[in-house]
Amino acid sequence: MDFDSHSSIVVESALALANEVTSGHLRGKPYVAPTGSALTSALARMFAARNSTWGPPPSDGAAARLGAWGVRLHGVIAAVDGGEVDSACEEINRITAETGATPVLSRHDGEAWHLHFHALDASWEVSWAASMATGLAIVLGNPAIDRLGICTAPACDRAYLDTSKNGTRRFCSTACQNRVKTAAFRARKSG
Repeated sequence: MDFDSHSSIVVESALALANEVTSGHLRGKPYVAPTGSALTSALARMFAARNSTWGPPPSDGAAARLGAWGVRLHGVIAAVDGGEVDSACEEINRITAETGATPVLSRHDGEAWHLHFHALDASWEVSWAASMATGLAIVLGNPAIDRLGICTAPACDRAYLDTSKNGTRRFCSTACQNRVKTAAFRARKSG
């Protein structure tokens, strides 16, 4: 998959957000998404890990609003994984319409011009939601769609995008892959 570095960061951030804010299962254990100031802190860490220039959430309310978009993005990925591509695309279209996603060239502090997918005066959370939805729309609208999925490990429902050369990834992380391989090994050894 070829993405420029900004697009890659946006798609990775969309997946990270969807996984952070969606309760379910993570690596074999129940997962409850953080709320309130814990969500704000989690999102600040998530964006810092991706060297985001848009900074941490400005408030708990902004974090919660972005979190609600993230739950919807996880639903889009789950729909793709379940073969419901039409539903996924329709939801992405709704999100891009609701956020007013539109291509805009922007320049900050003497940087080179680069592409954003939100109004320049949009709030922090709408800026992120519009950009993330557009990034996922790019994935949904090309052959890379089959590389978007939900972890196949038992008791894990985290989203991933397979960026490997061979496109055979089925797990959200090495930890889930190892968990499945270990269980299979033990089953063969005992049986």
